[in-house]
Amino acid sequence: MAENKRREFIKKVGVGAAAVGAAGLAGALSSCKGQKQEEVKQEVAKVETFKWKMATTWPPHFPMLGESADKIAQWVDEMSGGRLKIEVYGGGELVPAMGTFDAVSQGTVEMGHAASYYWAGKVPAAQFFAAVPFGFNAQSINAWILSGGGMELWEEVYDKFNLKPFLAGNTGAQMGGWFNKEINSMEDFKGLKMRIPGLGGKVLAKAGGSSILMAGGDIYTNLERGVIDATEWVGPFHDLKLGFYKAAKYYYYPGWHEFGTAFECMINKDAWNTLPDDLKAIVEAATYKSNIWMLSEFEAKNNAALRELIDVHKVQLKEFPKPVIKEMRKLSQEVLEELAAADPMFKKVYDAFLVFQKNIYGWNKLSEEPYQQLKEL
Repeated sequence: MAENKRREFIKKVGVGAAAVGAAGLAGALSSCKGQKQEEVKQEVAKVETFKWKMATTWPPHFPMLGESADKIAQWVDEMSGGRLKIEVYGGGELVPAMGTFDAVSQGTVEMGHAASYYWAGKVPAAQFFAAVPFGFNAQSINAWILSGGGMELWEEVYDKFNLKPFLAGNTGAQMGGWFNKEINSMEDFKGLKMRIPGLGGKVLAKAGGSSILMAGGDIYTNLERGVIDATEWVGPFHDLKLGFYKAAKYYYYPGWHEFGTAFECMINKDAWNTLPDDLKAIVEAATYKSNIWMLSEFEAKNNAALRELIDVHKVQLKEFPKPVIKEMRKLSQEVLEELAAADPMFKKVYDAFLVFQKNIYGWNKLSEEPYQQLKEL
C-alpha cells in the first residue's frame, strides 16, 4: 500500500513510475515549487543508494568482535532495503588493524569497528569510552555513555578527527590474563612483558612491567615464542578459541583493568552527513543492536568455555592476591591523575566520569551488591 502511494506521488510530479530513481526524481525538482519540491527531495533520499567500506581491528569474521561488524553491515542492509551496503574488512585486509582510526578519520573508508583505547597515543581521552581500570562494568558504561552525558563527551573528543562515534558492543567482565609465572606480589610484575592496551597498560608500566600493544591475531604466536611473558585478551570463550592454554600456564582473575569493555563503530563525519535521516536512524539502530548482542553472546558462552579450560585442559585458575589488587588500584588512580594533569580534554572527561561513577556506585550498593549477596545464601 505504501509503495503504491509513493508511485502515485511520483506520477503526480511528472516522473514515470517505470523510471523511479534518484536521477529521475532529481530532474523533477525543476518543475516543482515550495512544499512539493521539498516532498520530491524526500523521495530522492528514499531511493538513493550508498556503498561504504568498514575497516576493523579484528581478524576477518572473528567470533563476536569481527562478527559484530559483519552483523552491523547485515542489519543495515536488511533495514534499509539494500539502500546502504557496507563491505567489511578485517584487520590488514584493507588497512592495518591499528590504522583503522586514521583510515576513517581521513575518509579512506567510511566506517571503522574497534575499541577506542587503541588510540590512546593520539587521543588519550578516548580510553574512557572503552575501559578504565577499576571503572565501570558493562551495565554502568552503557548508562554513562547512553544516558549520563558520556556520548556528548565522546563526540566532542572525536570531533576534531572528523569522526562520529557509536557504542557497538561490550565484552562484559574480562579475565586478568595468561601468565607464564605465578603472580604472588607486585615484585612479579617487574620486567614483565605483557600484551595489555589502554590505561591498564600504563598501570602495568607503573608497576615495573612493559606494556606491548598488538592485534589479536598476533598474540598467540608472540606468547608461544616468548616475545611476551603474559597477555590479556577478553575472557574464557575467546581465550579457549585462541588456544592460549597451550602457551601459558596460569589464568588469572579478576580483570581489574577491564570490568566491562565497550566497543565502537566510528563513522567519517563527511560520509555521515551525506546520509538521509532515515538511513542515519538505521545505522544507529544497528549499533544499538550490536551492543546488546555482543554482551549477550559473551555472558551466555563464557562459563561453559571456562569449565572446558579447567576440566579438559587442566588450566590453573588463580585469583590475584588481594594486596596486589589493592596496589593496582592505587597505581591506577595515580595514572589517571597524571594524565588528567597533562591533558585538559582528558581531565574534562575524567571529572565527568568520576561524578557519574559516584552516582552509579551509590545505586549499585543498594541494588547489585545485595543481589549478589542473596545468591550466596
